[in-house]
Amino acid sequence: MAERLPVVLVTGFLGSGKTTLLSRLLGRPELGETAVIVNELGEVAIDHHLLRQVDERTVLLGNGCVCCTLRGDLADELRDLLSRRTRGEIPPFRRVLVETTGLADPAPVLNTLVAEPVVQHHFEPGAVIATVDALNGNGQLDREEETLKQILVADRLVVTKTDVAERGDVDRLEERLRGLNPAADLLEASFGEADPALLLAPGGLDPRDLRLPDAHGHADVRPFVLFLDRPVDWTAFGIWLTMLLASRGADVLRVKGLLDVGAPGPVVLNGVQHVV
Repeated sequence: MAERLPVVLVTGFLGSGKTTLLSRLLGRPELGETAVIVNELGEVAIDHHLLRQVDERTVLLGNGCVCCTLRGDLADELRDLLSRRTRGEIPPFRRVLVETTGLADPAPVLNTLVAEPVVQHHFEPGAVIATVDALNGNGQLDREEETLKQILVADRLVVTKTDVAERGDVDRLEERLRGLNPAADLLEASFGEADPALLLAPGGLDPRDLRLPDAHGHADVRPFVLFLDRPVDWTAFGIWLTMLLASRGADVLRVKGLLDVGAPGPVVLNGVQHVV
């Protein structure tokens, strides 16, 4: 390899639109020759772009993208991509996109790119893209330390859900974001629509120069799943969920589900705090 490949980081708090943004990017022809590493491949809506399955964790898209599931350490995954490319198991790629979890601190991820010997020989940090929820961003900044860290290290700040937020609230959020990270490019995106050339342009931040706020305790965040073995009463469920969100909506970061309500198909539930 004549030059190192940029690794673009897509970060942002739970429900802020990372997967929607990534899904739209993967549908663009400009994203050809890109390797994508996501924590859970099934969360990315790529079925309609699917070209063929390589193995249980890798698919090739019609535009030439390679999508892999991150099953362990990022450095291991990057080394494995190089090996598989050399052996001809996957097509060539010129950049890597990494989608982090919603609770990830981006600094250790970036540090992997400059500290691990094999990785730093073949890869270099690209742009850091952070999605910020226009409806919940201000509250998350007040409560969630991870949100602040994601914003401070970003080269691009993408404000999402502006189509359903009040314009005054969006303006106040963006003013706050400019104060926190005046060097970042600030743009808005509804339904994940954004200019790939702007998003993927090289970033100017050296992760070795990061100076993040001191930690003041980690958020007590735990995921859990409910399995219901019988159809639910949709009206009763709706009343229960409404009451839950009215009393503790700020604590319910994300709700996703498929509900059997006795109809021919499931009800798809998708909520971020008070918004369902």
